[in-house]
Amino acid sequence: MRNDQDAVNRGAVPMVEVWRGGILESTHMGHAVICDDRGEVIEAWGNPRAVIFPRSSCKMIQALPLVESGAADDAGLTDRQLALACASHNGAALHTHMVEDWLRNLDMGEADLRCGSHEPYDREERDRLIRSDEAPCQLHNNCSGKHAGFLTMNRHLRGHSEYVEADHPVQQAVRAAFEEVTGEASPGFGIDGCSAPNFATSVAGLAHAMGLFSGASEYGGWRGRAMHRLTHAMAAHPELVAGEGRSCTALMRAMQHRVAVKTGAEAVFVAILPDQRRGIALKIVDGGTRASEAAITALLVRVGALAAGHPVVARYLGAVQKNWRGFETGVVAAAPGFPEA
Repeated sequence: MRNDQDAVNRGAVPMVEVWRGGILESTHMGHAVICDDRGEVIEAWGNPRAVIFPRSSCKMIQALPLVESGAADDAGLTDRQLALACASHNGAALHTHMVEDWLRNLDMGEADLRCGSHEPYDREERDRLIRSDEAPCQLHNNCSGKHAGFLTMNRHLRGHSEYVEADHPVQQAVRAAFEEVTGEASPGFGIDGCSAPNFATSVAGLAHAMGLFSGASEYGGWRGRAMHRLTHAMAAHPELVAGEGRSCTALMRAMQHRVAVKTGAEAVFVAILPDQRRGIALKIVDGGTRASEAAITALLVRVGALAAGHPVVARYLGAVQKNWRGFETGVVAAAPGFPEA
Protein backbone atom coordinates (compact mmCIF):
# COMPACT_ATOMS: atom_id res chain seq x y z
CA MET A 1 0.00 0.00 0.00
CA ARG A 2 1.20 3.52 -0.81
CA ASN A 3 -0.55 6.39 0.91
CA ASP A 4 1.60 9.50 0.81
CA GLN A 5 1.16 12.55 3.02
CA ASP A 6 -0.63 14.51 0.30
CA ALA A 7 -3.27 11.77 0.13
CA VAL A 8 -3.84 11.94 3.89
CA ASN A 9 -4.01 15.73 3.88
CA ARG A 10 -6.16 16.08 0.77
CA GLY A 11 -9.54 17.56 1.62
CA ALA A 12 -8.79 18.00 5.32
CA VAL A 13 -10.57 20.91 6.97
CA PRO A 14 -9.68 23.08 9.99
CA MET A 15 -11.04 21.43 13.13
CA VAL A 16 -9.10 22.77 16.09
CA GLU A 17 -7.22 26.02 16.66
CA VAL A 18 -4.74 27.20 19.27
CA TRP A 19 -4.78 30.89 20.21
CA ARG A 20 -2.13 32.83 22.15
CA GLY A 21 -2.32 36.51 23.00
CA GLY A 22 -5.40 36.89 20.83
CA ILE A 23 -3.47 35.67 17.76
CA LEU A 24 -4.02 32.37 15.98
CA GLU A 25 -0.92 30.27 16.63
CA SER A 26 -1.75 26.81 15.22
CA THR A 27 -4.46 25.06 13.24
CA HIS A 28 -5.12 21.32 13.27
CA MET A 29 -6.71 19.93 10.10
CA GLY A 30 -8.66 16.70 9.94
CA HIS A 31 -11.39 14.43 8.70
CA ALA A 32 -14.47 13.21 10.57
CA VAL A 33 -17.50 11.07 9.76
CA ILE A 34 -20.71 10.25 11.61
CA CYS A 35 -22.63 7.14 10.52
CA ASP A 36 -25.99 5.75 11.54
CA ASP A 37 -26.57 2.23 12.84
CA ARG A 38 -26.66 0.86 9.27
CA GLY A 39 -23.24 2.30 8.60
CA GLU A 40 -24.58 5.03 6.31
CA VAL A 41 -22.78 8.39 6.37
CA ILE A 42 -25.04 11.11 7.74
CA GLU A 43 -22.46 13.87 8.32
CA ALA A 44 -18.88 14.34 7.24
CA TRP A 45 -16.10 16.90 7.44
CA GLY A 46 -13.01 16.81 5.26
CA ASN A 47 -12.48 13.75 3.08
CA PRO A 48 -14.39 10.65 4.25
CA ARG A 49 -12.37 8.49 1.84
CA ALA A 50 -8.99 9.44 3.34
CA VAL A 51 -7.17 6.18 4.10
CA ILE A 52 -5.79 5.91 7.63
CA PHE A 53 -4.46 3.45 10.13
CA PRO A 54 -7.01 3.32 12.95
CA ARG A 55 -4.28 2.28 15.37
CA SER A 56 -5.66 1.49 18.84
CA SER A 57 -9.04 3.06 18.13
CA CYS A 58 -10.15 -0.22 16.52
CA LYS A 59 -9.39 -2.56 19.43
CA MET A 60 -13.06 -3.46 19.81
CA ILE A 61 -12.94 -4.70 16.20
CA GLN A 62 -9.78 -6.67 16.92
CA ALA A 63 -11.61 -8.26 19.86
CA LEU A 64 -14.63 -9.33 17.79
CA PRO A 65 -13.23 -12.78 16.86
CA LEU A 66 -12.42 -13.40 20.53
CA VAL A 67 -16.12 -13.14 21.38
CA GLU A 68 -17.66 -14.43 18.14
CA SER A 69 -15.57 -17.61 18.09
CA GLY A 70 -16.70 -18.68 21.55
CA ALA A 71 -13.13 -18.35 22.86
CA ALA A 72 -14.16 -15.72 25.41
CA ASP A 73 -16.92 -17.90 26.82
CA ASP A 74 -14.75 -21.01 26.80
CA ALA A 75 -12.20 -19.14 28.89
CA GLY A 76 -14.89 -17.70 31.17
CA LEU A 77 -13.94 -14.11 30.41
CA THR A 78 -15.80 -11.39 32.27
CA ASP A 79 -16.90 -8.04 30.91
CA ARG A 80 -14.00 -6.48 32.83
CA GLN A 81 -11.58 -8.65 30.90
CA LEU A 82 -13.29 -7.78 27.62
CA ALA A 83 -12.92 -4.08 28.44
CA LEU A 84 -9.22 -4.73 29.05
CA ALA A 85 -9.00 -6.52 25.69
CA CYS A 86 -10.13 -3.22 24.10
CA ALA A 87 -7.80 -1.09 26.20
CA SER A 88 -4.80 1.15 25.81
CA HIS A 89 -4.28 1.14 29.54
CA ASN A 90 -1.96 3.08 31.82
CA GLY A 91 -0.02 0.08 33.09
CA ALA A 92 -1.24 0.76 36.62
CA ALA A 93 -1.29 -2.05 39.17
CA LEU A 94 -4.99 -2.46 38.45
CA HIS A 95 -4.20 -3.28 34.83
CA THR A 96 -1.05 -5.36 35.22
CA HIS A 97 -2.53 -7.55 37.95
CA MET A 98 -5.60 -8.24 35.84
CA VAL A 99 -3.52 -9.23 32.82
CA GLU A 100 -1.24 -11.38 34.98
CA ASP A 101 -4.22 -13.21 36.50
CA TRP A 102 -5.80 -13.64 33.06
CA LEU A 103 -2.63 -15.23 31.68
CA ARG A 104 -2.29 -17.45 34.73
CA ASN A 105 -5.80 -18.79 34.12
CA LEU A 106 -4.67 -19.67 30.60
CA ASP A 107 -1.64 -21.51 32.05
CA MET A 108 0.50 -18.81 30.45
CA GLY A 109 2.66 -15.96 31.61
CA GLU A 110 4.24 -12.65 30.64
CA ALA A 111 6.75 -14.38 28.38
CA ASP A 112 3.91 -15.60 26.13
CA LEU A 113 3.01 -12.03 25.21
CA ARG A 114 4.41 -10.54 22.02
CA CYS A 115 3.69 -6.87 22.68
CA GLY A 116 7.06 -5.75 24.06
CA SER A 117 7.78 -3.65 27.14
CA HIS A 118 7.61 0.06 27.85
CA GLU A 119 7.51 2.28 30.89
CA PRO A 120 4.00 2.45 32.36
CA TYR A 121 2.02 5.63 31.83
CA ASP A 122 0.80 5.39 35.43
CA ARG A 123 3.05 7.54 37.59
CA GLU A 124 2.58 5.53 40.78
CA GLU A 125 3.57 2.29 39.06
CA ARG A 126 6.46 3.99 37.28
CA ASP A 127 7.79 5.35 40.57
CA ARG A 128 7.40 1.94 42.23
CA LEU A 129 9.52 0.36 39.52
CA ILE A 130 12.20 3.03 39.95
CA ARG A 131 12.29 2.66 43.73
CA SER A 132 12.52 -1.12 43.53
CA ASP A 133 15.06 -0.99 40.67
CA GLU A 134 12.74 -3.06 38.49
CA ALA A 135 12.48 -2.83 34.72
CA PRO A 136 9.03 -2.59 33.13
CA CYS A 137 7.78 -5.81 31.58
CA GLN A 138 5.26 -6.66 28.89
CA LEU A 139 2.40 -6.50 31.42
CA HIS A 140 3.00 -2.73 31.52
CA ASN A 141 2.51 -2.40 27.78
CA ASN A 142 -0.68 -0.44 27.14
CA CYS A 143 -1.78 -3.21 24.75
CA SER A 144 -1.19 -6.17 27.09
CA GLY A 145 -4.94 -6.67 27.56
CA LYS A 146 -5.47 -6.86 23.80
CA HIS A 147 -2.66 -9.39 23.60
CA ALA A 148 -4.16 -11.45 26.41
CA GLY A 149 -7.26 -11.56 24.23
CA PHE A 150 -5.17 -12.67 21.25
CA LEU A 151 -3.63 -15.44 23.37
CA THR A 152 -7.10 -16.56 24.47
CA MET A 153 -8.21 -16.70 20.86
CA ASN A 154 -5.01 -18.49 19.88
CA ARG A 155 -5.50 -21.16 22.50
CA HIS A 156 -9.00 -21.70 21.13
CA LEU A 157 -7.61 -22.04 17.59
CA ARG A 158 -4.57 -24.06 18.72
CA GLY A 159 -2.32 -21.83 16.68
CA HIS A 160 1.44 -21.42 16.97
CA SER A 161 2.99 -19.02 19.45
CA GLU A 162 3.71 -16.12 17.08
CA TYR A 163 0.13 -14.89 17.05
CA VAL A 164 1.04 -11.37 15.85
CA GLU A 165 2.23 -12.54 12.43
CA ALA A 166 -0.05 -11.25 9.68
CA ASP A 167 -0.70 -14.73 8.26
CA HIS A 168 -1.44 -16.27 11.67
CA PRO A 169 -5.03 -17.55 12.08
CA VAL A 170 -5.66 -15.00 14.85
CA GLN A 171 -4.74 -12.06 12.64
CA GLN A 172 -6.51 -13.52 9.64
CA ALA A 173 -9.68 -13.70 11.75
CA VAL A 174 -9.11 -10.09 12.83
CA ARG A 175 -8.66 -8.96 9.23
CA ALA A 176 -11.81 -10.76 8.10
CA ALA A 177 -13.88 -9.14 10.86
CA PHE A 178 -12.26 -5.76 10.19
CA GLU A 179 -13.10 -5.80 6.49
CA GLU A 180 -16.65 -7.01 7.12
CA VAL A 181 -17.55 -4.32 9.66
CA THR A 182 -15.81 -1.47 7.82
CA GLY A 183 -17.44 -2.58 4.58
CA GLU A 184 -14.11 -2.20 2.79
CA ALA A 185 -11.29 -4.41 1.64
CA SER A 186 -8.25 -3.14 3.50
CA PRO A 187 -5.57 -1.82 1.14
CA GLY A 188 -2.86 -3.12 3.44
CA PHE A 189 -1.48 -3.08 6.94
CA GLY A 190 1.29 -1.60 9.04
CA ILE A 191 2.86 -2.99 12.18
CA ASP A 192 1.59 -1.29 15.30
CA GLY A 193 3.64 -0.31 18.33
CA CYS A 194 2.65 -3.57 20.01
CA SER A 195 3.83 -5.63 16.98
CA ALA A 196 0.34 -6.63 15.79
CA PRO A 197 -0.83 -5.81 12.26
CA ASN A 198 -2.96 -2.69 11.99
CA PHE A 199 -5.22 -2.80 8.94
CA ALA A 200 -5.85 0.39 7.01
CA THR A 201 -9.29 1.68 6.06
CA SER A 202 -10.94 4.97 5.23
CA VAL A 203 -12.30 7.34 7.87
CA ALA A 204 -15.77 6.49 6.52
CA GLY A 205 -15.03 2.77 6.82
CA LEU A 206 -14.05 3.18 10.45
CA ALA A 207 -17.19 5.23 11.15
CA HIS A 208 -19.24 2.59 9.30
CA ALA A 209 -17.97 0.00 11.77
CA MET A 210 -18.72 2.23 14.78
CA GLY A 211 -22.23 2.79 13.43
CA LEU A 212 -22.83 -0.95 13.26
CA PHE A 213 -21.55 -1.31 16.83
CA SER A 214 -23.98 1.42 17.93
CA GLY A 215 -27.00 -0.48 16.64
CA ALA A 216 -25.96 -3.89 17.97
CA SER A 217 -28.25 -5.67 20.38
CA GLU A 218 -27.86 -8.47 22.90
CA TYR A 219 -30.86 -10.03 21.12
CA GLY A 220 -29.32 -9.85 17.66
CA GLY A 221 -27.28 -12.35 15.69
CA TRP A 222 -23.91 -13.69 16.72
CA ARG A 223 -22.01 -10.61 15.51
CA GLY A 224 -24.52 -8.18 16.95
CA ARG A 225 -24.34 -9.85 20.33
CA ALA A 226 -20.55 -9.70 20.26
CA MET A 227 -20.57 -6.02 19.31
CA HIS A 228 -23.09 -5.21 22.02
CA ARG A 229 -21.11 -7.07 24.66
CA LEU A 230 -17.84 -5.32 23.81
CA THR A 231 -19.46 -1.87 23.68
CA HIS A 232 -21.16 -2.47 27.03
CA ALA A 233 -17.92 -3.73 28.59
CA MET A 234 -15.99 -0.66 27.49
CA ALA A 235 -18.62 1.83 28.62
CA ALA A 236 -19.12 0.07 31.95
CA HIS A 237 -15.41 -0.04 32.80
CA PRO A 238 -13.73 3.14 31.53
CA GLU A 239 -10.98 2.85 34.13
CA LEU A 240 -9.82 -0.33 32.39
CA VAL A 241 -10.01 1.04 28.84
CA ALA A 242 -7.50 3.80 29.66
CA GLY A 243 -7.03 4.97 33.25
CA GLU A 244 -6.93 7.97 35.53
CA GLY A 245 -6.12 11.23 33.80
CA ARG A 246 -6.94 9.88 30.34
CA SER A 247 -9.53 11.34 27.98
CA CYS A 248 -11.26 8.04 27.14
CA THR A 249 -11.91 7.33 30.82
CA ALA A 250 -12.98 10.89 31.62
CA LEU A 251 -15.35 11.17 28.66
CA MET A 252 -17.05 7.81 29.27
CA ARG A 253 -17.56 8.64 32.94
CA ALA A 254 -19.00 12.03 31.99
CA MET A 255 -21.49 10.34 29.67
CA GLN A 256 -22.57 8.05 32.53
CA HIS A 257 -21.25 4.86 30.92
CA ARG A 258 -23.70 5.10 28.01
CA VAL A 259 -21.10 5.68 25.28
CA ALA A 260 -17.89 3.88 24.39
CA VAL A 261 -15.01 5.98 23.08
CA LYS A 262 -11.50 4.96 22.12
CA THR A 263 -8.46 6.89 21.04
CA GLY A 264 -5.65 5.67 18.84
CA ALA A 265 -2.10 6.84 18.22
CA GLU A 266 -1.56 9.61 15.68
CA ALA A 267 -4.78 11.39 16.65
CA VAL A 268 -7.49 8.93 15.69
CA PHE A 269 -10.64 8.84 17.85
CA VAL A 270 -13.88 6.86 17.62
CA ALA A 271 -17.16 6.79 19.51
CA ILE A 272 -20.03 4.30 19.72
CA LEU A 273 -23.33 5.87 20.79
CA PRO A 274 -26.08 3.25 21.32
CA ASP A 275 -28.69 5.77 22.51
CA GLN A 276 -28.24 7.95 19.43
CA ARG A 277 -27.51 4.92 17.21
CA ARG A 278 -24.52 6.75 15.81
CA GLY A 279 -20.87 5.94 15.23
CA ILE A 280 -18.10 8.53 14.92
CA ALA A 281 -14.57 8.35 13.56
CA LEU A 282 -12.06 11.15 13.15
CA LYS A 283 -8.44 11.66 12.21
CA ILE A 284 -6.29 14.75 12.80
CA VAL A 285 -3.75 14.68 10.01
CA ASP A 286 -0.81 16.09 11.99
CA GLY A 287 -1.21 13.43 14.69
CA GLY A 288 -1.86 15.94 17.49
CA THR A 289 -3.61 14.31 20.44
CA ARG A 290 -4.78 17.63 21.92
CA ALA A 291 -6.69 18.20 18.68
CA SER A 292 -8.28 14.75 18.47
CA GLU A 293 -9.46 15.08 22.07
CA ALA A 294 -10.97 18.49 21.34
CA ALA A 295 -12.58 17.31 18.11
CA ILE A 296 -14.21 14.19 19.57
CA THR A 297 -15.53 16.29 22.45
CA ALA A 298 -17.07 18.75 20.00
CA LEU A 299 -18.73 15.94 18.07
CA LEU A 300 -20.06 14.26 21.22
CA VAL A 301 -21.68 17.57 22.17
CA ARG A 302 -23.06 17.94 18.65
CA VAL A 303 -24.86 14.58 18.71
CA GLY A 304 -26.28 15.21 22.17
CA ALA A 305 -24.27 12.59 24.06
CA LEU A 306 -22.44 15.16 26.17
CA ALA A 307 -23.84 18.38 27.64
CA ALA A 308 -21.99 21.46 26.46
CA GLY A 309 -21.82 22.73 30.03
CA HIS A 310 -20.31 19.58 31.51
CA PRO A 311 -16.95 20.30 33.18
CA VAL A 312 -15.21 17.62 31.09
CA VAL A 313 -15.93 19.63 27.95
CA ALA A 314 -13.84 22.55 29.17
CA ARG A 315 -10.98 20.14 29.85
CA TYR A 316 -10.60 19.28 26.17
CA LEU A 317 -12.54 21.89 24.18
CA GLY A 318 -11.88 25.52 24.98
CA ALA A 319 -9.11 24.27 27.23
CA VAL A 320 -7.07 27.08 28.73
CA GLN A 321 -3.31 26.69 28.25
CA LYS A 322 -1.06 27.67 31.16
CA ASN A 323 2.68 28.11 31.48
CA TRP A 324 4.95 26.74 34.23
CA ARG A 325 4.08 29.66 36.51
CA GLY A 326 0.37 29.04 36.14
CA PHE A 327 -0.29 32.04 33.91
CA GLU A 328 -2.98 31.63 31.25
CA THR A 329 -1.31 31.83 27.86
CA GLY A 330 -3.88 30.65 25.33
CA VAL A 331 -6.76 28.39 24.48
CA VAL A 332 -7.50 25.27 22.41
CA ALA A 333 -10.82 25.77 20.60
CA ALA A 334 -12.91 24.36 17.78
CA ALA A 335 -12.23 26.01 14.45
CA PRO A 336 -15.01 28.22 13.04
CA GLY A 337 -17.61 26.07 11.32
CA PHE A 338 -16.57 22.85 13.05
CA PRO A 339 -18.67 20.97 13.78
CA GLU A 340 -21.64 23.31 13.28
CA ALA A 341 -21.51 23.49 9.48
